[in-house]
Amino acid sequence: MLSLLYRGSLASCNYTCGYCPFAKRRDTRATLARDAAEVARFVDWAGAQARPLRILFTPWGEALVRRHYREAMRVLAALPHVAQVSLQTNLSGPTAWLADVPAGKVSLWCTFHPGQTTLARFIGRCAQLDALGVRHSVGVVARREHFEDIRALRAALPAATPLWINPYDRRGPGYYTADDVAWMDRIDPWFALGNAPPPSRGRACAAGEDVVSVDGAGNVQRCHFIPASLGNLYSGDLDAMLRPRPCSRLKCDCFIGYAHRKDLPLRQAFGAGLLARIQLVAS
Repeated sequence: MLSLLYRGSLASCNYTCGYCPFAKRRDTRATLARDAAEVARFVDWAGAQARPLRILFTPWGEALVRRHYREAMRVLAALPHVAQVSLQTNLSGPTAWLADVPAGKVSLWCTFHPGQTTLARFIGRCAQLDALGVRHSVGVVARREHFEDIRALRAALPAATPLWINPYDRRGPGYYTADDVAWMDRIDPWFALGNAPPPSRGRACAAGEDVVSVDGAGNVQRCHFIPASLGNLYSGDLDAMLRPRPCSRLKCDCFIGYAHRKDLPLRQAFGAGLLARIQLVAS
């Protein structure tokens, strides 16, 4: 099955997290119109395929506050050959539309942002997803000033909801103490893969073989982190682009990259839930 990670022109967010550059952007109406047209073209392409697909939207900004992303996910989820449609979101957008998607077809990768929303509101949104039968994972950026929020988040979430702790990108050496790391390892057993990633260069990876990254213009890359183009989704021969390739990066510290490494256990441990970071295979 082919997995596609789609990222279009959308680059704005309704949150204002100080560490995120996209919180400081506001897309123009023209940019939003271009993004909507790009998404519609991608949906049309997917609808014309015969091969089974899994799709993850990885927008730079917040997508579910935009109607065209909600509609795209609804249409894609209704396609019989699309096994899964997932999206990264801060969960601030509407959720009622999810009642109209086929059961089990949509999953969400949700991130809690302390200071941008309250814990009670975020947990309430997660409860709505549970009531709708929408599988989801929850993540949070591990800034030291948010440690108490992380503890409260884990206590408030159902035990079955996975909580991912994302290392703070600007942490630098010594940002976390050994006790900090041990505590986060207990909450998130996969934390070390982002915090202290094993070397990647030369390792076998499914990126470019059965998972690719696609931008709004249809340009295909192995993954978001290797910019070399493999061709164009709309004008090229996709099958000719797909083949095994070793990783060319020194390290990969983002889940949407290292999840596809063949020397790591994530593909086997997560199965069909991999794109949304939901472990569906019993460990």
